[in-house]
Amino acid sequence: MRLLTVIIIGLVLVLQYRIWFGQQGMQDFRELQSDVARQQAANESLEQRNQLIAADIDDLRNALEAVEERARNELGLVRPEETFFRLISIEEQEPDA
Repeated sequence: MRLLTVIIIGLVLVLQYRIWFGQQGMQDFRELQSDVARQQAANESLEQRNQLIAADIDDLRNALEAVEERARNELGLVRPEETFFRLISIEEQEPDA
């Protein structure tokens, strides 16, 4: 009976060692948990970015004001009846030689 008890205790100790310190044990489990948490945070930020892009796409498809705003800001377009004025700050002007 004592031999069986010693064998069972030894088996439990060996299995516990593998769980806590062995390959695919608790250390690997903790590393995988931190990887999953990092990936979830990255996914959330990408999801927010995708929502903003989807809102921009929806605006461009449905609202002519958004298209006009983009054309004015990014391409510098003006309407035929408008006059374009460019204001230059003092820091941007070249010094007279």
